[in-house]
Amino acid sequence: MPVGLSGGGAMFCPAIAPANPNRMIVHCDMSGAYRSEDGGHNWTLIHADQLQGNVICKPAFHPTNPDIVFSASGWSGKMKVSHDGGKTWNWTGDVGGEMHGEIAIDPVEPERMLVGVNETAALSRDGGKSWTKCAGVRGEAIAISFAGDKSKGIIFAATRDGIFRSDDGGNSWAEKSSGLPSRGLRGFSGGSKNGKTMLYCTVPCKVVSGELQGGIFVSTDLGESWKSAMGDGLNKDTKRYDPWAMGDCVQYHQVLTTDADPRRVYAFNANTAVAVPHQTAVFRSDDGGKKWRPTYFPDPRWPGFNCAPNYTTVCDGQYYQCVPNGVAICGGNPDVLMQLGDGDCVITTNGGASWFNGDNVLATGAPNWPAKKIKGAAFRNTGLVVTTTWNYYIDPFEPNRHYICYTDLGFARSLDVGATWQHWGDGERAPWKNTCYELAFDPEIIGKIWGAFSNVHDIPNENIISGRHNSKGPGGICVSDDFADSWRKSNSGLPVAPALSVIVDPKSPKGNRTLYAAMFGEGIFKSTDDGKSWQRKSGGVGSQQDRRVTRVQLCSDGTLFALVTALRENRKFVSEGPGLYRSRDGGEHWEIANASQPLKWPKDFAVDPADSRHILIAAADAGDESGGLYATRDGGKSWSRILRKGPQHFSAAFSPYHRGWIYATLTEGAPGPALWLSKDDGATWMPFESLPHRNAQRIAFDPADPKTIFLTTFGASVLRGPAEP
Repeated sequence: MPVGLSGGGAMFCPAIAPANPNRMIVHCDMSGAYRSEDGGHNWTLIHADQLQGNVICKPAFHPTNPDIVFSASGWSGKMKVSHDGGKTWNWTGDVGGEMHGEIAIDPVEPERMLVGVNETAALSRDGGKSWTKCAGVRGEAIAISFAGDKSKGIIFAATRDGIFRSDDGGNSWAEKSSGLPSRGLRGFSGGSKNGKTMLYCTVPCKVVSGELQGGIFVSTDLGESWKSAMGDGLNKDTKRYDPWAMGDCVQYHQVLTTDADPRRVYAFNANTAVAVPHQTAVFRSDDGGKKWRPTYFPDPRWPGFNCAPNYTTVCDGQYYQCVPNGVAICGGNPDVLMQLGDGDCVITTNGGASWFNGDNVLATGAPNWPAKKIKGAAFRNTGLVVTTTWNYYIDPFEPNRHYICYTDLGFARSLDVGATWQHWGDGERAPWKNTCYELAFDPEIIGKIWGAFSNVHDIPNENIISGRHNSKGPGGICVSDDFADSWRKSNSGLPVAPALSVIVDPKSPKGNRTLYAAMFGEGIFKSTDDGKSWQRKSGGVGSQQDRRVTRVQLCSDGTLFALVTALRENRKFVSEGPGLYRSRDGGEHWEIANASQPLKWPKDFAVDPADSRHILIAAADAGDESGGLYATRDGGKSWSRILRKGPQHFSAAFSPYHRGWIYATLTEGAPGPALWLSKDDGATWMPFESLPHRNAQRIAFDPADPKTIFLTTFGASVLRGPAEP
């Protein structure tokens, strides 16, 4: 069961069943695919064994049977089919390459299908069992339409390079781009009714001699000619109107129409300012592009606001606009649309008159909406969870209070045992608002919490280690005295670097605690004055080249541990530095604890609370097959690999309830289950096969319920489930 805020991450490739607008599919870039049975109000993460996320090819529902749906699965994009509305999936025919754009099904002859493949398209005449390449179609596909005289098998394939038409069911193709001012197509859609076909497309806009050129085009003669559909009512700005504009002039991206009403068309634009009338507006035309009107007013600061509140509009009093990553329309009901962004899913069922959030629902705290910056508003999870989480906490003094450390969203808290969640708002956040990695609770002072924050996320996962994301950036330690309702800096003496870990010595004096912090790339720092000032304590930790410390832990016997993760230079892993380090004198001196078992990419570790000589290290492959879970029982003199279930082991945990129980997680696309349990100290293991996600990170335990665990994930928020398979 998902826990926490919904949305939050980038979503792509939506689809709505034309025969049942309540049935929907959405993909995300964090490996998940989701389905809804109630029109987008609630969502279920599809099990990774069945379907995995794909961000470049839209699924297709059967035109008359909503139980049948085809989709690309995973980054490789191989095709799968479901016959039960998306619950279970099976492989179907090989399309012969990477799928692009969308899968399309002929509404008259559903056995005929088309999909973009590499730099062309592929055709199936047997319901997806076999495929042949379409000679004459060139370029990366963006959209496909079976508009036109369907009895003659007219098909359109739009690619980045042009629009192509087949008049013989896909056997031969000819380009039909005459009249378009440029290639580089962005969007395409077509519909046909009562013998009348309307085709729409978008191309980049530019300003020539002060005039706007490009944008939306329409064809009423099956693509033989195209003319501008930049009718009255559209945004035709030739300049930006504020610093947050998405470009120097307006741009139009996706377009949508249907066979149900081909004269109705929607166009999705990039803004020229956040204020009305320059906003991302979702323009609607009911006369084929002659006249338009905006239907989407997402920011509560401006007139016409017509969206349900979400946690950014409520907490910050504004909406962060973006060009949709994906859009979909119900072929049988053009009033139903969905648009997906970098953190939200927005749906209308009344043709744009109003929009609701598929990714979150306001539960409490905003009775006079709309208003600005409503403090204390709580949101209910819809199941569309597309977030990375690092740690989950239950307050040691008030167990109704729960906390989640997030990437991108930063931080959230619950006051009702995780039923609803409050996102931190403007004025309540830490100065480094992108990511919270870890919390530390004062052992005696109720409500006092320290946090490790950073504007750099994904540490220590592949994006950082491979160099795809910048690993350098600001971060630091903050403290809260009000149960994390607000934060202030506690950072004097710390370098400008990501803070990944913070811990409190419970034996230090109340009000004058000793704390330790891990600063990525800089080492270990210690405070002996409640976090007011910090001193470096990194002598012997890592190497001059690699002090990428990600975690510190303090054992009850006073032993301090710190983990240094991987560094890659010139595509090679550096040997000097990574490993687990130990100090027995408060950080003054350090020794490496895994000298007998070097690891170039350790990700996390766990120490047995009852015996600091019993240690687990989870590691990932570092250009070799060294990934796995390693254990020592003699303080590091000898190590053995007790589990390898994939190349990217992330963490381990000792059960506080059962002596000998060890949990292990895998992330970044585990080849099988991402969570494992051993009940005999690692001798044998059982998989959690029902866990739907393949990117598990850390385990948290419920002090009030030994039968439940919380699992933080790389891309699916927090999942709550049984403590054993």
